[in-house]
Amino acid sequence: MAEKRGFKRLRRRLSLRFGTDNLTRIAFTEDVNDRGMFIKTTNICPVGSRIVIELSLPDGKKVCLTGSVRWSKKVPPTMIHLVRKAGMGIKILLFTSGEEEFRHFLRQAQS
Repeated sequence: MAEKRGFKRLRRRLSLRFGTDNLTRIAFTEDVNDRGMFIKTTNICPVGSRIVIELSLPDGKKVCLTGSVRWSKKVPPTMIHLVRKAGMGIKILLFTSGEEEFRHFLRQAQS
């Protein structure tokens, strides 16, 4: 499948909590950049949903943001490790805290 986004993402596994109103679900990123991320999960939200996300950076710092679900692929929980890109593609809309720490993490990961 051809890459649609114009900006390369870094393959990084970061733990996170997310939800539509509250941080009720736990998942991991598969890739990230300063504009979005892929969340590997069986608990997908409908396309177009706004979700709140709390990322845990490797140094323990937390990054809180609001994102929009751009696409999703739902699979049964038993298949998540077998299916490529099972989860949600997220566009970052707004950082509520930790934006500088997140950007610093991305710069460090690229070097």
